Amino acid sequence: MFKSEPSCFSFADLQSRPDGTEHWDGVRNFQARNFLRDEIAVGDGVLFYHSNIAEPAVVGLAEVVRGGYPDWTAFDPAAEHFDPQSRREEPRWYMVDVRYVRPLLRPVTLAEMKLHPALAGMALLHRSRLSVQPVTGAEWTYILQLGGVAG
Repeated sequence: MFKSEPSCFSFADLQSRPDGTEHWDGVRNFQARNFLRDEIAVGDGVLFYHSNIAEPAVVGLAEVVRGGYPDWTAFDPAAEHFDPQSRREEPRWYMVDVRYVRPLLRPVTLAEMKLHPALAGMALLHRSRLSVQPVTGAEWTYILQLGGVAG
C-alpha cells in the first residue's frame, strides 16, 4: 500500500502522467525506504491510498514497473525532498516507479476496513504512519472484493 495526500499527489495525478507512470519519490522514513529498496519488486501490485482527507480510503490499483533505485530528489538542493546527508556514492533514500492500473469501483475507507476482522492485522489499522506499507495476499484480495474488483 502506498499512501499519498491527494492535495500532493492523487490517483488521478498518476493516471494523467505519460503512460500512467511516475516515480514514487520523497519517502523519508527508513523502514519505508527499506521496503522500497529491498522488498518491492517489478510486478508487485499497489493499493493506492488517499490519506489526510475527511474519509481516507484505498481508491485504486497501481503496479510497480521499476524496482528500487536511488531517489535523485535527495541530491538536488532545489528539490522539496533534498537531504544533504544523502550522497550519490551512498544513497540514503530510494524510490520505485509505479503505473496506474485502475480505480476501485468504490473506495474502501479506513472506517470500513476497521469493521472487518479479516483486516485486523493490517499495518494501516495499527496507526502506522508509513507512506509505504506491506499488505498480505489475503488483505489484498479482501480489499479488492470490498472495492468491487475481482482479486
